[in-house]
Amino acid sequence: MNDFHKQNTLPDLTSAEAKPPSLPIKIGPYKIESLLNVGGMSYLYLGVHPGSTQPIVIKVLSPKYLKNKEISSRFLKEAQIIGMTNHPNIVKLYGQGTWEKGLYIAMEFIRGVSLRQFIQQKSLSHRRALEIVLQVAYALCHLHTHGVIHRDLKPENILITESGEIKVIDFGIAQLQGEERKEKSSTSRRMIGTPVYMSPEQKENPLDVSYTSDIYSLGIIAYELVLGRLSHGIIHLALLPKSLQPIIEKALKIDTQERYQDIVDFITDISHYIKALGGKQEASSHDVSDELLDLVQHTRSILVPKKAPRWSHAELGIAIHEGMSLRGLYLDFFKLPENRFCIVLAEPIESTSCSLLHSTVLRGMFRMAIEYSYRNGKKDLHPIKMLSSLSSALAEDPMQQKFGLSFLLLNPDKDQLVFVSCAYSSLWHIPDGDNKPRILSTPNPPLGADPNANLLETADNWNSGDTLLLHSLGLPKSEDHSWLTEYLLLSPQHQAERILHHLVAKTSSPPKRASALLSIHRL
Repeated sequence: MNDFHKQNTLPDLTSAEAKPPSLPIKIGPYKIESLLNVGGMSYLYLGVHPGSTQPIVIKVLSPKYLKNKEISSRFLKEAQIIGMTNHPNIVKLYGQGTWEKGLYIAMEFIRGVSLRQFIQQKSLSHRRALEIVLQVAYALCHLHTHGVIHRDLKPENILITESGEIKVIDFGIAQLQGEERKEKSSTSRRMIGTPVYMSPEQKENPLDVSYTSDIYSLGIIAYELVLGRLSHGIIHLALLPKSLQPIIEKALKIDTQERYQDIVDFITDISHYIKALGGKQEASSHDVSDELLDLVQHTRSILVPKKAPRWSHAELGIAIHEGMSLRGLYLDFFKLPENRFCIVLAEPIESTSCSLLHSTVLRGMFRMAIEYSYRNGKKDLHPIKMLSSLSSALAEDPMQQKFGLSFLLLNPDKDQLVFVSCAYSSLWHIPDGDNKPRILSTPNPPLGADPNANLLETADNWNSGDTLLLHSLGLPKSEDHSWLTEYLLLSPQHQAERILHHLVAKTSSPPKRASALLSIHRL
């Protein structure tokens, strides 16, 4: 039911999918000219309106779904919702009903291409990109006024006509605000929507969303339009014009109460931003070269690997929450002599436009320190001496950056772990058979803050069946951790993903910072 956006706006008779046995002469009162395309659940025909002879699109539910009450109901619901609206930026409904072979919807035939194509071609100026955002926002304002939540707003579902108008299409999964959902329980467990553009609350429960979910989706689209490339779910607000950043950031707040509550407020802020530009063009992300953007993405992928290594004595799971800033989160894994392993998790204390560069420098320094300290015969060296030397070097480095850092050294042969935290997150140690974590931390200053600081470490037993959680979220030690119980039986990978989602939702401003969580299960 959500396949209309995938169809070409001109006849396409080359589809490899199965076609109807013969072209209908009429569907309802509409004369059929040709087959446009075949979707997963419907056929699209080019028809003629009997009164005006203008071309229209006839969407027909595939006969094999006619006996499926849920799909048939959603098909008719789409027509009902489109029929409630009458706006120049929303596809028009001309009719609906039954014909001899089932159900149909007659809609406006739009000559144009999808917004996704424009984004990929980078053919929009900064001002034009924001004018398109405004037109989509006007469509949302009309929908929300009529109690409609689109739930699948994305570039493929926004068309630009030959005359430059914007048309929002595809209401196959739209929902009425406050409507009692009647989908089967199996449906409620499925993801409804497109993940990259879905709000966090829609991913969590697609049947319990509000207007703010559409605003979140529009925030992603606005980011992509101004940037001139698809985000693929990774948002770096620092790449946007400075005055635009707080507007998009507010649209993308994870906490719905901090997000724009009304699309009118979003429209007001975007309109003021465009007006403030006047005759000048604020430095736009279109001016950022593809090479630079690719370099940022490549650097992030090196600093924060998304796949955990394989260790013979432990199973690891890793989850990453992509932040919206360019703050340089750094995560690394090392296999050491004497069957030891270590993990480092760090990030700059001060977030600046150079944060990625600073973290890259830290990575190089840390790898050199590991090589010197653990691979040149000094097998019994403890972390403190290495970290103290590194801290002194950072304090004297011209970049003048301090880092929060967690260092975990694992020694399975001695059933022992050593942990050092420098103004950063604690380590959660959950012994086998226990539901309550032991919180390990050390009262050290940031790495690089004091060249003469006496750093402290803490040690603990590390036995078979134990679980360690290393994260970058800095939650208070006194927090109630009873919620952990429901996640402890999951595999390390699923455990990491579910726990990180829980923790990110509890932080004050989760969208800005990238976050990582590792689950380490001793075999």
